[in-house]
Amino acid sequence: MLDRLGRFTVRRHRRVLLTALVAFAIAGAVGGGVAEHLSSGGFEDPNAESIRAKRVVENQFRGGDPNLVLLVTARNGSVDDPAVAAGAAALTQELANAPGIQQSVSYWTLGSPPPLRGNDGRQALVLARISGNEDTVNARVEELSPAFTRQNDAFSVRVTGYAEVFRQVGETIEADLVKAEGIALLITLVLLVAVFGSVVAAGLPVGIGVLSIVGTFFVLRVLAALTQVSIYSLNLTTFMGLGLSIDYSLFVVSRYREELRRGLEPGDAVARSVQTAGRTVLFSAGTVAVSLAALLVFPLAFLRSFAYAGMAVVAVAAVASVVVLPAALAGLGHNIDRLAIFHRSYKDVGEGFWHRMAVTVMRRPLVTVAAVVTVLLLLGVPFLHIRLGNPDDRVLPPSISSRQVQDEIRQNFSSREAGSALVVATGTGATASRQSEVDAYASSLSAIDGVARVDASTGSYVGGRLAAPPGPVSARFTSGDGTWLSVVPAVEPVSAKGEQLVKDIRAAPSPFPVSVAGLSAELVDSKASILGRLPLAAGIITVITFTLLFLMFGSVLVPLKAVVLNLLSLTATFGAMVWIFQDGHLAGFLDFTPTGSIVVAMPILMFCIAFGLSMDYEVFLLSRIKEEHDRSGDNERSVAVGLERTGRIVTAAAALLGVVFLAMATSRVSFMKLFGIGLTMAVLMDATLIRATLVPAFMKLAGEANWWAPGPMRRFHERWGLREAEAEPAPDDLAGLRPTVERVP
Repeated sequence: MLDRLGRFTVRRHRRVLLTALVAFAIAGAVGGGVAEHLSSGGFEDPNAESIRAKRVVENQFRGGDPNLVLLVTARNGSVDDPAVAAGAAALTQELANAPGIQQSVSYWTLGSPPPLRGNDGRQALVLARISGNEDTVNARVEELSPAFTRQNDAFSVRVTGYAEVFRQVGETIEADLVKAEGIALLITLVLLVAVFGSVVAAGLPVGIGVLSIVGTFFVLRVLAALTQVSIYSLNLTTFMGLGLSIDYSLFVVSRYREELRRGLEPGDAVARSVQTAGRTVLFSAGTVAVSLAALLVFPLAFLRSFAYAGMAVVAVAAVASVVVLPAALAGLGHNIDRLAIFHRSYKDVGEGFWHRMAVTVMRRPLVTVAAVVTVLLLLGVPFLHIRLGNPDDRVLPPSISSRQVQDEIRQNFSSREAGSALVVATGTGATASRQSEVDAYASSLSAIDGVARVDASTGSYVGGRLAAPPGPVSARFTSGDGTWLSVVPAVEPVSAKGEQLVKDIRAAPSPFPVSVAGLSAELVDSKASILGRLPLAAGIITVITFTLLFLMFGSVLVPLKAVVLNLLSLTATFGAMVWIFQDGHLAGFLDFTPTGSIVVAMPILMFCIAFGLSMDYEVFLLSRIKEEHDRSGDNERSVAVGLERTGRIVTAAAALLGVVFLAMATSRVSFMKLFGIGLTMAVLMDATLIRATLVPAFMKLAGEANWWAPGPMRRFHERWGLREAEAEPAPDDLAGLRPTVERVP
């Protein structure tokens, strides 16, 4: 089929290129404005207890935890001075009257409760809630933040809160990624010229990358009309679109040039490249797509969006690489090396670095395996104490305004007012006995370790006793036959102590059924939701990847080895990420604030992406080994020749992909740094350490058993498997040439 596709592409290359150009124009016109239709939310499990309780508070009580915080600082004196108090009370009312504000209270309107007043007496808080979903909240805070950032003769006002923090997180990521894309594209172009030695050849992968990215924007625009798609998926689209297109184009173009050196005419070289490298590209794309498809099992729209974007960009990149790119090669013919910066001469198989590396490893395979596995396991040790959390303001650099305000609140206030837990009960009735039960329950909750204050319809409670009687704003805690309580923590909401506080609240005896919402509760529930689905996702990836590799190679041992080595490599990568980002080593050098945890979605996302990319290089290497083994029947020679034929290209592809991901590490947002550095480490470790040492060592130890399968499975593969086409005879002096660089005079 691929041979027919390649020859069709050669015969109709002009039509293929014209069709691609028209499709590019349509995709650009439709998908160019995709960002306007994507969501900034999707981080919640809609079926979690905390989210259901949150909806009840919003819909029935018209309330909820505050997501907008104003920090009022007196210019002279204290916040209790008459001029400050009068102005701040008016400010609170002004905010309450602003469109989209569901509630607005402050130190001055709640009877001057001490937790809302700073320790030095110069600062106090205004707490408000913007109603609506994440996108509505983000749009409103973008208008409210500059409007309420002000100062007068009595006091100054600055804005923070969950809504403002994550608006600035989004803005910071967007600005950083524009810069990162420019850096990555510039360095990639230089490296591509260095790899190919020709400006024309180097330009092809970039063109395929642009086509893949724009094509994926079109797909996401269609999906956004049907379901919620996160705007953060555009980041994955851009970087994976460029990276995978470069990878796949390198494989195809390199094979095409190799076939030309063997003496084939351009048309035959294109067909042969599609038949061999194209097959590898499609299977590699399949493994990457399967890994990303596993994200669909998670209930968070944020993670599912990365599955949509990843699967789409992989599919578009693969199709472009085996259809559009061969058409371009057919049109270029021998002009692929036009505008050459330098030419390459080629030596016989057996003289290259990668060949010598494979031979050296296979002389002492047990020693190599023991040494490398030991290093990988040691790198993975920190992963054993990984702690998962949700992002807060500390993912931003200290120079961002909302982070600066949150730092002041963290240092000057004894409670975390914006991180309150919401304890919700419906069907309690409004009788005197019920009010007595609310009083006793609120009092018991306020005595829990880590609770600063409990606000309820019956008043405010501190340390197990009533601290303030109910006031005018206490009515917000009742509606119909239901009530809710606000449990203000004295600990960081997004932390291990915050999680424990939620568990203690849920475990506390209550006179009626309750549900708990809030930032800490959402962290507990999101961890349970994600970790509960993790075995299913891992099982899907493993089973389908094993099946695909078996269909390709007809072996049981090769897929098993590939999966085990990938997991070993990723364990080492995750261990390093825990050591750096959770434990805070290199925090000064990388310029981020460690919080003692890793954002809960990041390891899952990185695992699915990195596992697929690792299989990408594994399939390319094994394809060439299998091709040589089918031709020669010599296990050791096929391993050495396969590694030599792929060594330079796979290393170049990994370096280029590493540059793309490393550019993301320039972001000022800490979890984006983690994402970029983690994927860079995973790609480079797999493409060098794993491929150059463990793969040849294990294949030497297994010998001919590498290609063994039980009788029933072997017969199944003979009938249904996708076997490599028989390699054309090639003399040894031409079959596995290795390039050396010669400058153009």
